Amino acid sequence: MSIDYYAVFIRLLMAVILGALIGAERSYHGRPAGLRTHTLVATSSALLMLVTVFQWDLLAGVPIETIRVDPTRMGQGIMTGIGFLGAGVILKEKLTIRGLTTATSIWMSSAIGIVVGMGFFTAAIAAAFITILVLNGFGWLEKKLPTYNFSRLMVRCKRNEAIEKKDLYELVQSHHFKTSITSYELRDEGHFIQYEFTIQTKNSINLESLAQSLVENQLISEFSLIPLGGR
Repeated sequence: MSIDYYAVFIRLLMAVILGALIGAERSYHGRPAGLRTHTLVATSSALLMLVTVFQWDLLAGVPIETIRVDPTRMGQGIMTGIGFLGAGVILKEKLTIRGLTTATSIWMSSAIGIVVGMGFFTAAIAAAFITILVLNGFGWLEKKLPTYNFSRLMVRCKRNEAIEKKDLYELVQSHHFKTSITSYELRDEGHFIQYEFTIQTKNSINLESLAQSLVENQLISEFSLIPLGGR
């Protein structure tokens, strides 16, 4: 057996360092999957790829026709498994989805570990720094870009004193919102009328002014205004 243990050590160490860099960024932002998770994901991916890289040495006594040198299969298996781990950090809070960016960073850490395991250090280092740049710099860029902010609005009124649907639309639109996907139903044995619809605006500050107007409207018994989205 002629395994290059120095190469094995260097590749695992590189996976630890690059995974830790990405994980440290996630820990700094208070994400549930942070330093330890990303480090272990990158290292385990590199470790499994080392099995394919050195399989000729590890399986020296095995008949040659039983060995299949196909690192891509191992990579596919790793990425499939990481998909389940990434799903575990995605959280649904009412209508808001959080954790998509962290799930993506876990997937990226695994990909970096695979590349490190294959010995392609240049691509792995470049990918790690690109990931950190995207996680940090692009967050600032997203805030600067003109984008629509979506929210889910629920308004409940007493049946005998309900605000007219068109008047509610006009109230919402007066605060620079567009409306879509409307539902209408009677609640609590027909004593209340409830409207639900999705609204959108280019300026999140409009949410505060709309909420204030809803509070001041005497025909509205209760409401909820929930922003959609999340990292």
